Amino acid sequence: MAMDEALAATDQMADWSSWIPFDQFMTAPRLPGVYMARLGPDGPVVYVGMAGPRSGSGTPQGIRGRLARYASGKAMVSGLGEAAADRALADPVWLRERLAEVERGEPMRAEAWGRAAIARTGLHVRWAVTADKAAAVLLERLVEQAFPAGVLWNRSRVVVVRLTD
Repeated sequence: MAMDEALAATDQMADWSSWIPFDQFMTAPRLPGVYMARLGPDGPVVYVGMAGPRSGSGTPQGIRGRLARYASGKAMVSGLGEAAADRALADPVWLRERLAEVERGEPMRAEAWGRAAIARTGLHVRWAVTADKAAAVLLERLVEQAFPAGVLWNRSRVVVVRLTD
């Protein structure tokens, strides 16, 4: 299935928001659901993620909270944050810019590197709210399966089964 067909298939799976620039994530709801990210306003979908009803601050965070973690740079080693950081670290131009900052005595902290890696992508996002975390997990899997193997930045989830005597 081609990328356009995959995206069309996902359109039928849920009631999706409109695509918005990543930096406008604050309009996302504090509810569980699934989010998709693509390169630019019309580029290919590169990531699918889910958010449950996290409540670290006492207020449910949901989709908005998950996207906020990426935007803050605090999730540089998980999910979309890690995928963006991996691509930034493989970009010699981006790395030279960071090295020049270090050489000028202006090194960024790790969270700032995470923010810069996300900003570098020019992502747009959309989301669909689900009833609960279990529904979000299921929708995330269905959406991931709609896309051709290897096109999403998502790491494949490997289930380890141990056999015992």
